[in-house]
Amino acid sequence: MTEEKRTTGSIIAETELYGAHNYHPKRVVISSAEGAVVTDPEGRRYYDMLSAYSALNFGHRHPEIVAAAKEQLDRVTLTSRAFHNELLGKFCKKLCELTGKECVLPMNTGAEAVETALKAARRWGVMEKGIADGEQEIICCDGNFHGRTVTVISMSTDETARKAFGPFTPGFRVVEYGKAAAIADAVTANTAAVILEPVQGEAGIIVPPEGYLKEVREICTRNNVLMIADEVQTGFARTGDMFACMHEGVTPDIYVLGKALGGGIMPVSAVVADRDVLGLFEPGSHGSTFGGNPLACAVALKAMEILVRDDYPATARRKGEKFVAALREIRNPEIVDIRGRGLLVGVEFSVPAAPYVERLIENGILAKETHERTVRFAPPVNISDAELDDALQRIKRALTR
Repeated sequence: MTEEKRTTGSIIAETELYGAHNYHPKRVVISSAEGAVVTDPEGRRYYDMLSAYSALNFGHRHPEIVAAAKEQLDRVTLTSRAFHNELLGKFCKKLCELTGKECVLPMNTGAEAVETALKAARRWGVMEKGIADGEQEIICCDGNFHGRTVTVISMSTDETARKAFGPFTPGFRVVEYGKAAAIADAVTANTAAVILEPVQGEAGIIVPPEGYLKEVREICTRNNVLMIADEVQTGFARTGDMFACMHEGVTPDIYVLGKALGGGIMPVSAVVADRDVLGLFEPGSHGSTFGGNPLACAVALKAMEILVRDDYPATARRKGEKFVAALREIRNPEIVDIRGRGLLVGVEFSVPAAPYVERLIENGILAKETHERTVRFAPPVNISDAELDDALQRIKRALTR
């Protein structure tokens, strides 16, 4: 009996019937993909201008990363941390070299890495700063997006993310993003850390004022407070530097990393810091069955190799400048702002952006609105110049009134 051909409509219907509706995706099914181009079941081709929220900095199915995964699949994929594996040490060493830090704690998802960083900061606050256990405070910023766990949404100011999920985890002080003085005013003797995104992605590609990160760094140093940079979305060349904090020459005490670290194949995340922070963990105090597994390490090692070898930060800077310049040529009075850094770009409208996203899809461009009025663009860093030129022409058609 011949299997019935699956179509975009039938696939979406099945997903909506059996899956929880915690997402409302656009009505596009990606059935195959290579590089910056994806194809649906009917053969329609699109440029992926979202890159899985920056997890696909290398594009879809980068051949070298796929080869590294296939090779590791034939060896060993999972050991748990009950035993050693051959690649974890290499992975940690390479990530330390990239960040200039001394120690890595591997996890899987970005939210797990954020949780790990919060635990590390609270423990440091007690064991190093002398804060009474249970009194530690962490300063965060309004408009933040750090994940979906109960503790992480306890920091959120997005009521959609918080509704009916209480009670929330205490110990957070929320201040205005982009205003260093607000952080300085919020510091108390119990402050263990400040956590922020160098560029706020989910909030609508909000770029802080120049000098903000340097001021935050100085405030943290002066008050003996850890600076935590959530670079899950901005890290690994997305903004034109290896890490977005480097734009201002700032080194945080803790990097929270993920998304692109997995090369578009595996969920891989990590917390990276010096030993005076991560050395406070002892066996049994924290862990992850899949964290640091050999398959994840294999793809992350190859991804980091490509990042450095092919100078992805410089590529993102150059292509980002071209992207923004092309967007500024669009004549549309409903566009009120174009902002971003590197290949993380937002176009804000005076009206809801969803209709423009539909027009983009009709023109073969996959993008997504965020915070209702902003379209986020984040193409793969290795999109070819010819593909980028073609995509920009399609974007211009879609966004021109």
